Amino acid sequence: MKTNLLGYPRIGEKRELKKANEAFWAGKISEDELFDVANTIRIHNWKLQKEANIDLLPSNDFSFYDQVLDFSFSVNAIPSRFAPIDNLSDMELYFALARGYQKNGIDITAVEMTKWFDTNYHYLVPEFTKNQSFKLRYNKALAEYQFAKNNGFETKPVLLGLITYLLLGKEKEDGFHRIELVENLLPVYKQIVQSLVDAGAKTIQIDEPCLVLDLTKTEKEAYKQVYTILKEAFPTTEFILTTYFGALEDNTDLALSLPLDVLHIDLVRAENQLDEILSKLPKDKKLSLGVVDGRNVWINDFQKSVTLIEKAQKALGIDHVLVASSCSLLHSPCNLEHENNEKILTPEIKQWLAFAKQKLVEISTIKSLVTNDLTEVQRETVTQNKKANDNRKTSKLIHDEDVKSRVGAITEKDAHRKSGFAQRQVIQEGALKLPLFPTTTIGSFPQTQEVRSWRANFNKGVLPLEEYETLLKKEIEESIRFQEDAGIDVLVHGEFERNDMVEYFGEQLKGYTFTKFGWVQSYGSRCVKPPIIYGDVSRPTPMTVRWSQFAQSLTSLPVKGMLTGPVTILQWSFVRDDQPRSVTCTQIALAIRDEVVDLEKAGIKVIQIDEPAVREGLPLRRKDWEAYYNWAIRAFRISASGVEDSTQIHTHMCYSEFNDMIEAIADMDADVITIECSRSQMDLLDVFAEFKYPNEIGPGVYDIHSPRVPSVEEMTFLMEKAIGVIPKRNLWINPDCGLKTRHWEETKKALVAMVDTAKELRAKYNA
Repeated sequence: MKTNLLGYPRIGEKRELKKANEAFWAGKISEDELFDVANTIRIHNWKLQKEANIDLLPSNDFSFYDQVLDFSFSVNAIPSRFAPIDNLSDMELYFALARGYQKNGIDITAVEMTKWFDTNYHYLVPEFTKNQSFKLRYNKALAEYQFAKNNGFETKPVLLGLITYLLLGKEKEDGFHRIELVENLLPVYKQIVQSLVDAGAKTIQIDEPCLVLDLTKTEKEAYKQVYTILKEAFPTTEFILTTYFGALEDNTDLALSLPLDVLHIDLVRAENQLDEILSKLPKDKKLSLGVVDGRNVWINDFQKSVTLIEKAQKALGIDHVLVASSCSLLHSPCNLEHENNEKILTPEIKQWLAFAKQKLVEISTIKSLVTNDLTEVQRETVTQNKKANDNRKTSKLIHDEDVKSRVGAITEKDAHRKSGFAQRQVIQEGALKLPLFPTTTIGSFPQTQEVRSWRANFNKGVLPLEEYETLLKKEIEESIRFQEDAGIDVLVHGEFERNDMVEYFGEQLKGYTFTKFGWVQSYGSRCVKPPIIYGDVSRPTPMTVRWSQFAQSLTSLPVKGMLTGPVTILQWSFVRDDQPRSVTCTQIALAIRDEVVDLEKAGIKVIQIDEPAVREGLPLRRKDWEAYYNWAIRAFRISASGVEDSTQIHTHMCYSEFNDMIEAIADMDADVITIECSRSQMDLLDVFAEFKYPNEIGPGVYDIHSPRVPSVEEMTFLMEKAIGVIPKRNLWINPDCGLKTRHWEETKKALVAMVDTAKELRAKYNA
């Protein structure tokens, strides 16, 4: 029996890659120095895996920015608009694809970004044209395999599956479907595999998570075509077909029919698929069982995992079963050992947790339990695991009867505003007196190194509370004055007191705990530190009111209260697994509702409840959507419906595909929704127009994930496209997302241009 790891976090235990990337972008370190950091992380990861007795170590699971972008770059799937900078170094061009390029009179927008399945990880969307050709531009998989080998590690190269890669992309012209590009891409894919085989790779992992989605007949046929050809070309190479994030369901027979040697399935997300697969698995195939959760932080239940492994072993034989993580550990923090501050993470809760390094030990310990070959260290691990699991089941920290009673008392009235949107819109227009095409931002302003140093020094006890808050108030006032001078209509306080849009709230909610080093990658160099929901959730005291109230006291213009919505707080946390997610989400909704009501009482008349993760939480199978919408949209409405009609409720959604959930978005009944639109050139608005979306909408007019500053002409062009499909009365002008990660210089230029865009449009349309 072998142990199998699908992938490991690449950011470094102290976010070394993030810091190196940002230093490289700023011109502070060379390309060689950037590679030195990356190589150190790779070697460190392989050493940990080897020490934990992982048999199949992955290579090519590392990425400087994103694994899908890596594959696009490798096969030269580079959009034609980047042709003017094709003379850059590979790294410079690679990062230009991810971040855009604006130098020497050349201005190129970045590749579109969206969520990776139902996770909070973002990937760079491949762009395809009809009859597109591919070629091997850079063989990253081979380079990483050889680097591992040169450093003493025999690895299993990881390749993004050809079909999944195509399905994750978008057609950039009409008249074809991207799956038609199979025959164009397959020769290059075979070339990559051939190079790995020639270099000595015996086992290759092929990730095909799209096998857990609803597939068309054409897509299923493409799977058969590609992997029949691939296996015929490489009959002696062991291929692991890797699926995760859900069950194969109606794709079970398809997956089992593909002539690859090992099938990996996710038993954390879809335990019930095991029996059917065991009954149908061909005798010549092996089965990799994902029993250690790659997406959450709770310790494994060894007895449960062993039961599953033994069932498979009995059916297939011990040499036909692999013990594995459910998916890549990309979605897990790196190492629990760094969490030594008991004031942040108590010992009782800490014993319930496992991060990536600890999950390696869990995988190898489960194997030893099944094979009855435990070392003394592993015996102690098993003992501690049982004690911790037993403690978690009985801990008094988890349950709050008052919270449970309040959830049980919710009525239908609690999930609805007093009047419909048409009535509210008239009331709010009279109360707020905003111009046509009102301008606003999404909430956060740049968190400079200076602001971050204040927070760090305050947390260390070096900076007294009074002095820290004085500095924050000064920063808030400067941001208010800038917005007034720029001519923005609805202001924000900038969120300088916040470390993260979810962690900030998690730190103030009962039932939450948090970590100091529990970072995971969201995209590129963006890392987040998700709080951990361990028990029933409630809001002991107001969380944001005094900061919003202070900002409002500085100006006669409306200042938005800024909150994160219940679904996003749920999705971007590590969530307890001992009750339905719907119940936890409703608890959070009631906590946010309390905050919304208190903001209104404090004189805040515009309140934004961000829900960028509503689409992300959507189940992967369409048949499961309705049940999800029933509790997710209801949770948002509960959070937003405690205020008067004159209070304007905004929400924000970004980097989501809205086409298949527009009715649910309308059912949220937010007065104003702001959405990411610039990378898609306003294409996302089409579905709102076709649906005749009734409420107000702010399509993002510039991409905040790129350092480039858009022109007035560019933003006006995008708004004119919006005006063509959305009533002018219902349109706002705003950036794509919050501005926390940007620099002030570019931010101010972009926002001034944004206001100038609004002025031009008002003049044109006689407003």
